[in-house]
Amino acid sequence: MKKIFTLASLLVMLSLVLTACGGGSGSTASDLLGAIEERGYILVSTDPNYAPQSFLNTDGARPSDTKCPSDALTTAEMQGFDVDVAIAIGDSLGVETCFATPSWDAITAGSWADKWDVSVGSMTVTTSRQEVLDFSVPYYYTPAVVAVAADSGIASLDGLSGQAVCAGASTTYETWLNGDTAGLGLPESSIYAAVPADVTVVPLETDQECAQAIAAGRTDFVAYVTSETVVDANLAAGMPVTKLDGAVFSEDLAAAFDKGSTLDTTSLRAKVDELFTAMHSDGRLSDLSNKWFEVDLTAAPNQ
Repeated sequence: MKKIFTLASLLVMLSLVLTACGGGSGSTASDLLGAIEERGYILVSTDPNYAPQSFLNTDGARPSDTKCPSDALTTAEMQGFDVDVAIAIGDSLGVETCFATPSWDAITAGSWADKWDVSVGSMTVTTSRQEVLDFSVPYYYTPAVVAVAADSGIASLDGLSGQAVCAGASTTYETWLNGDTAGLGLPESSIYAAVPADVTVVPLETDQECAQAIAAGRTDFVAYVTSETVVDANLAAGMPVTKLDGAVFSEDLAAAFDKGSTLDTTSLRAKVDELFTAMHSDGRLSDLSNKWFEVDLTAAPNQ
């Protein structure tokens, strides 16, 4: 696993990066796929602080010949599982892949105003999100778990009763902590545990910041909920946390497209579905999963 960046250094770097402008703005194409091919790059929104899925590459130098907008990041400046999946999309279309880094709640809310073309950010498919977003076929699946501060003395989910627990704002993890299992929009068979009683929810911009806050000594919450892949990366980085046994729910993760896009996304979604299906079949997604997570998370839980 790669080293996870500190929150302080991340904020300094992100202060230089504004949300990029993509979508169909200024294009003469009849659909979004045509606009992407016309300009020669696809603009993908993802999280720059979500290792090992997606995070900044501090050793990467921006290439001088990039087609990416000046306020977007290039493939040399990002790395991770989601980043590699996004690059595969660009490669399949014969265009450069560029990255925008808007807030998670802006991505999940839809109505992107054509600022980026697609989200490849480990987004869970839920019924509420499907009201404003269209989704590809899933490209991988992850369990959601709870991690606690190593010195908390908490050894089971029941031990969180009456405690404060952190989650990323507008994530499925926050929804679960709020006790809104219906709002998760997941099949009942994918929800494995109920929220402990009287939990106080502490939302931060991303769930990764929950772990970083604990590592920095913050004490107003004792635990956080996130993907097991993130917790495993936190543990590998030496963060003072402990993973509780057992997943609380399972997530189907897919690329997302804005229903409010100025240009029709149908042909682009079809291309992405075709690519993901091929990558499942030929093992490319399994290889990427093993590379970044050291386990294959590309088969559905019931398979």
